[in-house]
Amino acid sequence: MLFNDLFREAYRTVLVKGSDEPEFLPAGGPEGLARVVFAHGYYASALHEISHWCIAGEHRRTLHDYGYWYCPDGRTLQQQLAFEQVEVKPQAIEWLFSIAAGFRFHISVDNLSGAGAANEARFRQNVRDRAGAYLERGLPPRAQSFFESLATFYGSGATLEARWQEDARRIAPDHYASGHPQEN
Repeated sequence: MLFNDLFREAYRTVLVKGSDEPEFLPAGGPEGLARVVFAHGYYASALHEISHWCIAGEHRRTLHDYGYWYCPDGRTLQQQLAFEQVEVKPQAIEWLFSIAAGFRFHISVDNLSGAGAANEARFRQNVRDRAGAYLERGLPPRAQSFFESLATFYGSGATLEARWQEDARRIAPDHYASGHPQEN
């Protein structure tokens, strides 16, 4: 409801519940609506797919799944490294959306049947650093609008900073182990 209220008219885009795989479906014509499809009605999937949409440029939003090639679970180490590099921004944004919504965020290396994470501690730290920078300097415009909408709807504005600090320690504990940020 919040996503559709914000973006249906301005961007001709709606959020819809799907089945197995999330995907982005561009509008089928000038009067059509693009669809951000999230998996199985899962709230976390919706927030994650919205985060991808919020950083996709105008041209990418005309392409199925933003024109990206997706390598499914079972990735090699090299494929996983590439995945972890491109997932930092959307997972950072998803994390902040989760905080604004009062929802528990779980970082995902999304490679359960493959080699696992290439470097999970570094990935966690990179997502944490990016989320912290977004929180400090602001999110990309569409993400900022949605973040503010979530915070208003859920009444979480007064607790955002405290929840961020608590979550940052949970998600990237190595960052706090010595009382100061660890070097990458």
